Amino acid sequence: MRDASAPIGVFDSGVGGLTVLAALRARLPHERFVYLGDTARLPYGTKTGHTVARYALQAARCLMQRQVKLLVIACNTASAVAIEPLSSASELAGVPVIGVVEPGADAAVARSSSGRIAVIGTESTIRGGAYERAIEKRRPDAVVTGRACPLFVALAEEGWVHGAVPTEVARTYLESLVSNADGAAHDTLVLGCTHFPVLAEVIASVCGPRVALVDSADTTAEAVAARLEHEGLRAAVTASTPAPVLLATDGAERFARVGAQFLGLPLAAQDVEIVDL
Repeated sequence: MRDASAPIGVFDSGVGGLTVLAALRARLPHERFVYLGDTARLPYGTKTGHTVARYALQAARCLMQRQVKLLVIACNTASAVAIEPLSSASELAGVPVIGVVEPGADAAVARSSSGRIAVIGTESTIRGGAYERAIEKRRPDAVVTGRACPLFVALAEEGWVHGAVPTEVARTYLESLVSNADGAAHDTLVLGCTHFPVLAEVIASVCGPRVALVDSADTTAEAVAARLEHEGLRAAVTASTPAPVLLATDGAERFARVGAQFLGLPLAAQDVEIVDL
């Protein structure tokens, strides 16, 4: 039987998944977390599905060595191709696996009244169509439009999340999705990349109040909370929020510098343990 006091494992190809970790810590402040960023092999989006699944299994094995009670795939690319391989892996027997795509699709369908839903993400996520398939499975009459917004990733990592530059980039990417010019604007926008929540304020200002933003980090946190409750694995209440254990496969200094703005905590290189998968 799994131990409710055990940590929750979270992994991503890099630092973007720290937005999911931040949402998890806000929703589940008494839980312990171990986060792994596979920074030596990022980005996953340029790799084949077979390779990404192999990397995901290696990351999962590393986290299983930390005796995690639940595994979160905080990466859109890995969530799209690795949920089934991980769920059926003997090494993870009995450990629930939750990705970011399915919770995001659930929330998008719940929020949209018209069924016209836009998904923004990296080129690989949009090209793969995982969100589109997940949304259409839940609502067959949905009209789903995907748009790659690769510059958002660079802006997020550079910390350019406010001001004229990100606003103009957001306007260029998004105005045609939310414009009423053709009378068929989308009423829901899924942030289908873990980097994008740090740009949510700028994105919302461009889209306007009529468009509901769906943050896959928040929806994943809700899915994890529900699964822990269902499995009887909620941790006991503590006096303070435990600090997360941070692992990376390369570049502790960059991980700390960029990751601080994603996690919302001050980080130093010595806070990051380098591991070999």
